[in-house]
Amino acid sequence: LRTISGLERARHGEILFKGQNICHTAPDKIVGLGVTHVPEGRRVFTNLTAMGNLKMAASLRKDKAGIKRDIDSVFDRFPRLKERHWQLAGTLSGGEQQMLAVARALMSRPKLMMMDEPSLGLAPLIVRDIFQITREINKQGVTILLIEQNANMALHTADRGYVMETGEIILEGAGRELLENPVIREAYLGK
Repeated sequence: LRTISGLERARHGEILFKGQNICHTAPDKIVGLGVTHVPEGRRVFTNLTAMGNLKMAASLRKDKAGIKRDIDSVFDRFPRLKERHWQLAGTLSGGEQQMLAVARALMSRPKLMMMDEPSLGLAPLIVRDIFQITREINKQGVTILLIEQNANMALHTADRGYVMETGEIILEGAGRELLENPVIREAYLGK
């Protein structure tokens, strides 16, 4: 995901997004193309308020009215963030920080949102909410590339899944099909 985001250089090959090779494209230009990254461990700007994080995410945009609408939209989706818009992001709970990380990614109006371990370290109820929001975002036309060790939640959410072991894809298929695969059920779902 860091390579797709332009944060690390590809050692070989190409990364195509909408037919364009983005291997040597600067991270801000990649965001401008519609690719956004919700990193593992949330990585919000801890010394900025929740609102400051959202405005920072929209800093490449010039449409003030659109930015205001998008802030209102993420506050509708994440009412807890609206209540805490004034609070430093570093003092938010883990779940609130994850919501902020997703909301921040939405501020760039992504076409592709890459999410790295969104359930990491979160309480089960928050995990359920994050995956529900992920499904809603996808239904609104945003492609989601989800990297997740919680195989059960990921495969219930995904249209298509890929199972990797030591860097190699060993299985692929529709998310629901993989849930029924006996190998997946035994190795990853404990059934």
